[in-house]
Amino acid sequence: MSRNHYIIPIFVPHIGCPHNCVFCNQNTITGKKHLKETSEEILNSSKAENIIKEFLKTINNKRSEDAIIEISFFGGTFTAIPVDLQEELLKVAYKYKNSGLIKYIRLSTRPDYIDIEKLSLLKKYSVDIIELGVQSLDEDVLRLSGRGHSEDQVYLASRLIKSFNFTLGIQIMLGLPGDNMKKDILTALKVVEIKPTIARIYPSLVIKDTPMETMLERGDYKPYSLYESINICKAIYSVFVSNNINVVRVGLQPTEDINEDAELVSGPFHPAYRELMESSLLNEAIFSKVLERSVKDKMILTINPKNISKLYSNKKYYFNKYKDKYDLKELKVIQDTNMSLDEVKINIDSYTYMISYRTFLKEKALEIENSYL
Repeated sequence: MSRNHYIIPIFVPHIGCPHNCVFCNQNTITGKKHLKETSEEILNSSKAENIIKEFLKTINNKRSEDAIIEISFFGGTFTAIPVDLQEELLKVAYKYKNSGLIKYIRLSTRPDYIDIEKLSLLKKYSVDIIELGVQSLDEDVLRLSGRGHSEDQVYLASRLIKSFNFTLGIQIMLGLPGDNMKKDILTALKVVEIKPTIARIYPSLVIKDTPMETMLERGDYKPYSLYESINICKAIYSVFVSNNINVVRVGLQPTEDINEDAELVSGPFHPAYRELMESSLLNEAIFSKVLERSVKDKMILTINPKNISKLYSNKKYYFNKYKDKYDLKELKVIQDTNMSLDEVKINIDSYTYMISYRTFLKEKALEIENSYL
């Protein structure tokens, strides 16, 4: 999402979720630690309106005229909470949309809590975007993760959502119990067949006080390492982007609780996970030319300054990895504001190349599809 796109998040914690998935501690994931369902803390229309008003005050101080503002109900299974509470919350959001103060209403839910009646209610209150927490499209992974729904229910829910002309989003998790790289990528390829508009990719993290923490302690589960997950994530990201799926998030946002010193027990967490993943892709795209030319002397890269953070992410981890791998004697990086964000110019000895990042992603996606389908 652009810097001109503002989200007003309204978290609907575990009150609506009918299952306890092995990875889930909603209070920690939503940043609502130690939430208790008391009369003072349960979400209602008044609290939702206060949240919206406070965010609008902040946004209005810095927004431009063409800013896009949306209200997003996240954190639980929205369509599983009591219908009267759904309507109570939706009426508030609809009021702000109808007045022109916000543009979109978004919510997240489970595939098995979608039907015609529920979608009719959401359409009545002008909801725009429905994101399904799919997590996996492998039956064994769904079962071992305690998801409580099937692969077929994902397909049915997706068809229904699209038939009502909602924008469909799909959320998947990498490295769940029973998972491996092949299963993760096959899930991604199945998602492509569903044709959502947007997607989120989350590496599985072991959070305190979850069944997955117990599985880890028993030796029944092993999370991906950081760089193992990056390798899988970048393959899936390439497939999604190349099939015109807008990847709106990669990795969980750091919160007071989701960080390496708090509620996180194990797993591939990084505070700038997406940038690290994109750094891996960008460096792979650039240094693939070294393989083609067998460079041993001089290499010059010319890149837009806005891409420098991706090139050098995580203390130049991938940049130095490739540089050392190919034993380059001289490697110079030039920043040029005239360069497209999609392109990098590479001078190798007496040869000059222009590489397109998007073209590289398409080539990588095609290679993955040919390998796994």
